[in-house]
Amino acid sequence: MENKERKVPEVVIRRLPRYYRYLDELDKSGKTRISSNALSEKMGVTASQIRQDFNYFGGFGQQGYGYNVKYLLNEIEDIFGISKGYKTIIVGAGHLGHALANYAGIQKRGFKIIGIFDNDEKKIGTLCNNIEILGMDELERFVVDNKVDIAMLALPKSAIEEVADRLVDCGIKGLWNFAYVELKTKKPIPVENVHLTDSLMTLSFKINQKMKN
Repeated sequence: MENKERKVPEVVIRRLPRYYRYLDELDKSGKTRISSNALSEKMGVTASQIRQDFNYFGGFGQQGYGYNVKYLLNEIEDIFGISKGYKTIIVGAGHLGHALANYAGIQKRGFKIIGIFDNDEKKIGTLCNNIEILGMDELERFVVDNKVDIAMLALPKSAIEEVADRLVDCGIKGLWNFAYVELKTKKPIPVENVHLTDSLMTLSFKINQKMKN
């Protein structure tokens, strides 16, 4: 379990999902144990760095044995709170909202999508992945009644702050923001700002650098 007295660096938090993905692959293939050296080759970081990362949460390894894949996978799930099954909604039923609703990986990671919202009268009442799209006027009541944990915001930049404030006021615990803006909430809750084109631009940079060499 995480040591409450030590602040976990953001870079370590960012690496944990990569560890999880690889360990999940190993577990599904029947692999029961892996050394820190073997894990480092896959992750592209040193074995020492891996041990330092895991030490923020208690270690998990055993000298001369390595890591028990299933145990480590379960521990990382516990760190992320995946087993809690976070109740999640999507606000914005456009192309991105539909893609999020239909992406099986979200549900597999413990995020249960229970509601989708939009202000388009043509969409309200229709189904998206067997979930009825509701109007924005029902947002607060639904969040409170269903004790929603997370909202995925697939909205235009112009609407993002108003909707975020509404969600914060009715007790949402976290926001996953896909608008191309660094969202800051009026109350301190966790916000993950996702800029899809940043990754594409990073790829473009790497290609450009390679072409110059």
